[in-house]
Amino acid sequence: MEPILRVENVSKTFPGVKALSGVSLHVMPGEILGVIGENGAGKSTLMKILAGVQVPDSGMLWWKGKEVRFGNPSQAIEAGISLIHQELNLAENLSIAENIFLGRLPTAWGIVQSRKMLDRADEYLNRVGLDIPPNTPLKKLSIAQRQMVEIAKSLSTDASLIIMDEPTSSLSAHESDKLFALIRQLKAQGVSIVYISHRLAEVAELSDRVEVLRDGKNVAVLTSDQIDHDRMVQAMVGRDLSRYFPHVPKATGEVRLKLTGIRIEGKPEYSIDLEVRSGQIVGLAGLVGSGRTEVLESIMGTRKVLGGSIQVDGQELRLGSIRSAIASGLALVPEDRRHMGLVTSMRVGENLTLASLESVSRFGILSQRADQQAGQAQVQSLRIKTPSLRQIAAYLSGGNQQKVVFGKWIMREPKVLLLDEPTRGVDIGAKQEIYGLMEQLAGQGAAILFVSSEMEEVLGMSDRVYVMHEGQIQGQLDREELTEHALMELAFGR
Repeated sequence: MEPILRVENVSKTFPGVKALSGVSLHVMPGEILGVIGENGAGKSTLMKILAGVQVPDSGMLWWKGKEVRFGNPSQAIEAGISLIHQELNLAENLSIAENIFLGRLPTAWGIVQSRKMLDRADEYLNRVGLDIPPNTPLKKLSIAQRQMVEIAKSLSTDASLIIMDEPTSSLSAHESDKLFALIRQLKAQGVSIVYISHRLAEVAELSDRVEVLRDGKNVAVLTSDQIDHDRMVQAMVGRDLSRYFPHVPKATGEVRLKLTGIRIEGKPEYSIDLEVRSGQIVGLAGLVGSGRTEVLESIMGTRKVLGGSIQVDGQELRLGSIRSAIASGLALVPEDRRHMGLVTSMRVGENLTLASLESVSRFGILSQRADQQAGQAQVQSLRIKTPSLRQIAAYLSGGNQQKVVFGKWIMREPKVLLLDEPTRGVDIGAKQEIYGLMEQLAGQGAAILFVSSEMEEVLGMSDRVYVMHEGQIQGQLDREELTEHALMELAFGR
């Protein structure tokens, strides 16, 4: 059987970065090919080349036995290749149906056939298990729901090859299981899947074969009987790397963050009470849509608070005021780093000092020397992989972008650090660095409240966990009580 896709000796360079260097691979019909590597290994760049988003500097692609060179995504889609982006590629101002068929709207005599579009969109939404009317505006959906729309959009193209770049990064365990069933169904129908994920258990569960990239090059191919966690990690990072969580409970101090009777939009009938002490790392767990992100955003002032009080070090915080939150020592690393954590068109150095301009200014005028010194200190401390502070943030890998967001707030030495999915889309090596950073900040007296959909992360890093269910705190578990079973019981409202 001939490969449906063959890539030979593909290279790609961006300003200051060699993203790919002579990469080759192939995909067979009806095969699930896992592609893994640390952030910056070149995975996303390679996939964008396959999908026509970017053009390679050199190398060749064969599709169904013919040499091809896609100049834009439309050409790749027409050929039968669909890419589900890690960073969702959807239009918030359009409906679900319009997003699914964007650029391919069914028309007659130049007029969009709305009923036909809605009916067809409903079919694809049912396939991905999303029970929402297709005429719903996309902006009303959660990130997890938008991810499912992106998958439905891909299915609507009747692709022969679907590339999935971190498709479960925003999905709950239940939603991920539905996606896995869909992937197996597509495989049985002869559709090829290229599956990229930092969640190695998923890669091992789904993949027929695994291609490993490191520093823009092929380093290993693992066949079905070789695919296990230790071998994948060894090939990815070139060294043994334990999954050990560095968390050690510390002596805690006074209450730094206290929520009393907080009522949030969407669930005004419930009130939230919680507290985090100096030196503590507290998890906020629950299913996707349970209200975890809304709580963090309400604390930070980016979401309207309907009632209650928030105190930092015993001082009342003005509700709904981002300025007051920052002045009180709060910092938020958001779930959506590209749209809420970074200005991707700006340089790395500019992003790092964006929240601390007063500390690198003299008499209201930015000191270029102080700005550069502060930014360079964060790059070295956090081991941010960037050719220089002048690098545009959009060109960094996801893990390094996340480190820039951390660095921006660490410069302010926050009293309370709010983390929403801090390791989303981050490779296993960068995860350990982020865990170590959380430990370091807690050791310096910061209070950390973090949201994570990864069970082992919550269990491994938390001194205490508050569990949410449908907008309310269902219960809390101290570290000695923390088990997966106990946490899930609360998450499902039992």
